[in-house]
Amino acid sequence: MSAKLTIGFLGAGKMGTALAKGFIQAGLVSAEQIIASDPIEAAGKSFAKEVGAKVTSSNVEVARFANVLLLAVKPDQVSGVLAEIRDQFTKDHLIISIAAGVPLAKIEAGLPANSRAIRVMPNTPAIVGQSATAYAFGKSTTPEDGQLAQKLFSAVGVAFQVKEALLDAVTGLSGSGPAYVYMIIEALSDGGVASGLPRDIATKLAAQTLLGGAKMVLETGMHPGALKDMVTSPGGTTIEGVHELEKGQLRGTLMNAVRAATEKSKKLGQG
Repeated sequence: MSAKLTIGFLGAGKMGTALAKGFIQAGLVSAEQIIASDPIEAAGKSFAKEVGAKVTSSNVEVARFANVLLLAVKPDQVSGVLAEIRDQFTKDHLIISIAAGVPLAKIEAGLPANSRAIRVMPNTPAIVGQSATAYAFGKSTTPEDGQLAQKLFSAVGVAFQVKEALLDAVTGLSGSGPAYVYMIIEALSDGGVASGLPRDIATKLAAQTLLGGAKMVLETGMHPGALKDMVTSPGGTTIEGVHELEKGQLRGTLMNAVRAATEKSKKLGQG
C-alpha cells in the first residue's frame, strides 16, 4: 500500500500535523508521499519542519499530487476548499474529512457526483500513537476505502466504524476529550503541590495515574465502577477523596462537557 499511497493534507494545522507524523511513524507512508497546503505561511513552515514533507499554498497542487486527500480545515472553510479542488477531483481520489461537524452530504455535494468520501473524528494523541478515532462512510465509499481508513487510523491508535449520526457525540467525547483530561491532570498536579509535592513529580504522578487507570480499563475489560470499588477501601483515604468529587459534581460536569461539545459540533455542521 505504501508504494501507491500518496496523502495530501488540505490544512496543515495541529491535527493534520499529528496525523501525518503518526502515519509516518507507523510506517504507512514516507514524508515524500505526503504534501500539505495551508494559506497561513507559519502553519506550512511548522508542518514542513515537524513532518519533513512538502508544503504549498495551493490546494489544487495537493489534489494533483495525492490520491487520498485529508480535509483538515475549519468547518467554515470546507465549502471554499471543495470548490477549489472540485475540477481536480477524479474517480481515483478518496477524501477523508476531519472537519468537525461537517456532514458527508455537504462534502459530497461540493465534489463531482459519486465521489468517495469518509468522515472521520480522530484526536490529537495520534501524535503518540494513541488516538481514539471513529469514522463513517459516504454513499460511494468502497470496501477498500474502508479498509484503508481502518488501517490508517488504527495505526495511530484505535479506530471504530460508526453511523454518521453518532460522529457529533464522538466529537464531544474523544475529539474534545484530551482537553478535559489535561485539565484533570493539571488539577491533580495542583492538588499534589498544595499537599507539598514538587511540581514536576506531582505532574508526572498525575499523568501516570491517568495512563495506568486507562490501561486497567482497556486491558482488564472491567467496568470503571468496579475498578473504582477495588481502590476504595472501607473508611480509607480514597473514599474520602471520592466523596469530595461527588460533592463537586465531577461526573455530572464531565457529562455536561461532552453533551455541550456534541451540541456545538452539530451547530458547526449546520453553519
